Amino acid sequence: MIFNKQICEQTCKILLQINAIKLNYANPFTWTSGLRSPIYCDNRVILSYPQYRTQIANFLKDLVLEKFDDLDYIAGVATAGIPMGTLLAHLLNKPFIYVRSQAKEHGLHNQIEGFLPEKQNVIVVEDLISTGKSSRNAINAIIDANCNVIGLVSIFSYAFSWVENEFKQNNIEVYSLADYPHLLPNAIANKYISDDVLPILDQWHLDPENWYSRFFES
Repeated sequence: MIFNKQICEQTCKILLQINAIKLNYANPFTWTSGLRSPIYCDNRVILSYPQYRTQIANFLKDLVLEKFDDLDYIAGVATAGIPMGTLLAHLLNKPFIYVRSQAKEHGLHNQIEGFLPEKQNVIVVEDLISTGKSSRNAINAIIDANCNVIGLVSIFSYAFSWVENEFKQNNIEVYSLADYPHLLPNAIANKYISDDVLPILDQWHLDPENWYSRFFES
């Protein structure tokens, strides 16, 4: 779910302008999972633009202050959630930790890096929510540390219904600054794509597993 429509529009414009988001339905991108997609999102690019980096961090601060009470800790999801999570924690003057995809195989064998006492209320920060796998992994690690995850926030989300429903069923509030359904009309309005390709892009969102075979292998 997006936090604020105006902030969503501004975030979409920023991500498109700096090429953090690329749309290419004619030559789809391949994700690590093997899924073929007309969109690729790399929010690490934001870090190279100080003005936009500050703007996005302040958007996240506004989101957290409006939607969540009794916040104790900010947790970034490794690796891309770490820098924006750090910026957010600094703006909110809150302690910060980050969560690895798995515990280290050497040293202290930590999965959570930083000092996290028990019974803390934690917000998890992602740069991007796609299938939700990395987010669920981080949330489970924090819960296993006897803390309470009160929310998950991200810069951008693909807003797959099954992912959002799973978080909802587990009582995790999820908010993003921008998402795929709101991105498309913005991309059309700013001439990044033409409106005649909208049905193809909409279909990917509805059925990403079968989208490529339907449009490219039939």
